[in-house]
Amino acid sequence: MTAHSAIGAPPIVAHGGRLDAARRLYPDAPQPWIDLSTGVNPRAYPPPPLADEVFTRLPDDDAFAALDCAARRSYGAPAGVEIVAGGGAQAFIQLLPRVFPATRVAILGFTYAEHAVCWTASGAQVDVVETLDALADADVGVIVNPNNPDGRLLEPGEILSVANPMSQRGRLLIVDESFMDFTPERSVARLANNNALVVLRSFGKAYGLPGVRLGFAICARARAAKLRAALGPWAVSGLALAIGARALADESWRANAAQASARGAARLDALLMRAGFQIVGGTNLFRLAAHPQAVRRFAHLASLGILTRAFAEKPHWLRFGLPGGDAAWARLAAALESVDGG
Repeated sequence: MTAHSAIGAPPIVAHGGRLDAARRLYPDAPQPWIDLSTGVNPRAYPPPPLADEVFTRLPDDDAFAALDCAARRSYGAPAGVEIVAGGGAQAFIQLLPRVFPATRVAILGFTYAEHAVCWTASGAQVDVVETLDALADADVGVIVNPNNPDGRLLEPGEILSVANPMSQRGRLLIVDESFMDFTPERSVARLANNNALVVLRSFGKAYGLPGVRLGFAICARARAAKLRAALGPWAVSGLALAIGARALADESWRANAAQASARGAARLDALLMRAGFQIVGGTNLFRLAAHPQAVRRFAHLASLGILTRAFAEKPHWLRFGLPGGDAAWARLAAALESVDGG
């Protein structure tokens, strides 16, 4: 939780999901809180019954192989490409600068801030750029696709136009696909035999299980070997292996979840527009909206126990995740209608 730069503005959450901090800042807000700050699917995949050995034994090779098989099929990774499992996409964002150190890093922005934070902490010069062409001259390029928070979505061919020359020069292009699950046709995971590419995938967002802490790096074998060596053995818990393998293999659930999220995103757009917001973009798991009084609306919603995502760098923006049920939708609608000035 950090203070907003505007005079008299309320503090905002630096990352989504910080309900503990929100409760301290708004102690009189009604319970339970509705957390719309994260972009996590509010309709979670139902965890299956788990054998006792998931908790009582170290994960074995067969458990890792089952997860690899399910992830490979779900993400469309081709033969010859490795899938490295770790403790969420964030774990790889922090690990990559240590495994593949670089002098100059270019990030296609405005985007998820942790990429810049982690590369800067490694000692790299980090530039946030506005065009794909500006990535190609860096040692490392970073693209978040779909982009967080505005949902900008690039075609695979556009990304390859950057990856190919970077591959020829031995450089690295990271494509963070944490919100790609419901638009798989736009993924570059199937193209990850390109030596420049490291594709990151998040499990918890689309499946509504961020507490499982599971994510993947999809890349060529040489890069995968370095990542695995840095992660060490048992980089993923037995719980994450079991739930991840089951959920990623459930194509029917994923298709139904994609349809439900698309309907929710359209419903949320209509609700926000009636409240005077302009829709900037987003994905089927979150919507980015603009309003001249966004700071005030953030505070008003928080005072009513509804947490959204604000941005100190973009004080006119708020990001909204999908409400999780009829009661949550009704509370959000009522809260938006009660803001002074509409």
